[in-house]
Amino acid sequence: MEGPLDAGPRRASAAVSTAGSTSSGREARATAMPWARFSAWLECVCVVTFDLELGQALELVYPSDFRLTDKEKSSICYLSFPDSHSGCLGDTQFSFRMRQCGGQRSPWHADDRPYNSKAPLALQREPAHYLGYVYFRQVKDSSVKRGYFQKSLVLVSRLPFVRLFQSLLSLIAPEYFEKLAPCLEAVCNEIDQWPAPVPGQTLNLPIMGIVIQVHIPSRVDKLESSPPKQYDQENLLPAPVVLTSVHELDLFRCFRPVLTHVQTLWELMLLGEPLVVLAPSPDMSSELVLALTSCLQPLKFCCDFRPYFTIHDSEFKELTTRTQAPPNVVLGVTNPFFIKTLQHWPHVLRIGDPKMSGDLPKQVKLKKPSRLKTLDTKPGLYTAYTAHLHRDKALLKRLVKGVQKKRSWDAQSALLRRHFLELTQSFIIPLEHYMASLMPLQKNITPWKSPPQIRPFHQDDFLRSLEHAGPQLTCILKGDWLGLYRRFFKSPHFDGWYRQRHKEMAQKLEALHLESICEANIEAWIKDKSEVEVVDLVLKLREKLVRAQGHQLPVKAVTLRRTQMYLDTVIGSLPKDLQAVLCPP
Repeated sequence: MEGPLDAGPRRASAAVSTAGSTSSGREARATAMPWARFSAWLECVCVVTFDLELGQALELVYPSDFRLTDKEKSSICYLSFPDSHSGCLGDTQFSFRMRQCGGQRSPWHADDRPYNSKAPLALQREPAHYLGYVYFRQVKDSSVKRGYFQKSLVLVSRLPFVRLFQSLLSLIAPEYFEKLAPCLEAVCNEIDQWPAPVPGQTLNLPIMGIVIQVHIPSRVDKLESSPPKQYDQENLLPAPVVLTSVHELDLFRCFRPVLTHVQTLWELMLLGEPLVVLAPSPDMSSELVLALTSCLQPLKFCCDFRPYFTIHDSEFKELTTRTQAPPNVVLGVTNPFFIKTLQHWPHVLRIGDPKMSGDLPKQVKLKKPSRLKTLDTKPGLYTAYTAHLHRDKALLKRLVKGVQKKRSWDAQSALLRRHFLELTQSFIIPLEHYMASLMPLQKNITPWKSPPQIRPFHQDDFLRSLEHAGPQLTCILKGDWLGLYRRFFKSPHFDGWYRQRHKEMAQKLEALHLESICEANIEAWIKDKSEVEVVDLVLKLREKLVRAQGHQLPVKAVTLRRTQMYLDTVIGSLPKDLQAVLCPP
């Protein structure tokens, strides 16, 4: 049941009022669309309540004209409430990820390419899934029949900015639960005046009387963790609240029960192995799943993942079937029923409520999958997998020492993040070097011939190259690196990495070819060419120019201008009737 809230006229006026302050005409036109700025951050805001007759019900969707299919509405309802096993009293924040069901996209959606072309691969907009950020409140209330007030406020987005959206919810939700719809409408209108998230920019985002300052990561940012910079405050009043990251989780808190197994878990993620994370509550399950999928950065996590998943999900049968091998997905669950349902999965991680054992929480033990039989299975990592690389004992010692010295959790998380980053980079650098060697030499790119092809990737050749250019050059960890690479070749992450790199190299090749054409003497070339050949050149140049202007080719602005001049020159050399066909009025 959706709410009747209609803020159409107010939305439009809010958007138009911000358009005048933009310097770019294109930006102003985009901003003049109702909800253009809002939709750069969020798809919609939902309120889910508990109805005695219907169960979970959608009370409100804002903007009211945002189109969700019935299946999407049902999924949001079930994923926005902890299941009955969690017993979450008070306020709980967690997140979920659900598949889009192919409903018609809303008319105010902008093109994702400008943002995605500059954003780190791991932070690109989701093309086929929605991310839900939930603030759930369950408190005793004698005025309600069941004796409890139960409601969730949900931000639905395609941006993986978990830290930003959870911070937003902690501001908005308590206020909303007190003041309801008018408060939500005011907040959405404020978001509709925010500047769009542009990778590399630091933005000031006003909300509910404060200003949140965030930096939107870009591909050219340094990857290592460093203390947050204090950007220019521009004499803002009130002084902005600086959010150190839009997406990074508190890794140390997430991994505390499994610190002795981070090496094994990193390998399972790298290989795209199916993994179930069973936790006591949706906040613990969703945080651990997101932490696991983030530990491969700068690699993009190419498998499916569900931070919180329930038996009511529309994809429950698809993901739990025994008629085929388990899918490449990381599943966060809280219902112990999943242990019985997913007994055939090769890796199950069960964590309990944190119990201290000395300086660290009690660490889960490695256990054989055959011991995974009853609903009251004890915490543990149930797997037959043997890690290829040796455990980094020095890392664990540093973390324990940090706890003893009362080092901040931010510093502990930075230590873990650096460990994962260095491990992933040590693994990927040899692949990058080998891939670069497959690129044709620039001297072989000539203006009047099609650019040469990228040579094929031969796994055996790559493995032979590891002897003198392997991960041992940058990583102290010993172990069976060759075996790990062989398994990696069969994983979705190798396929995703290779396709992305091949696409980037092909675009680079096309850009170099365009530059070589711009540096050639085109007037001399067209002198002895037939009209058919000249028209063919015009069509090919025009196609390249369109691709380059659409951010699909990495070319400089000067090359674009020169290409346009060349096009004008070539078209000017043709008879008037052909010019009229190629450049209609």
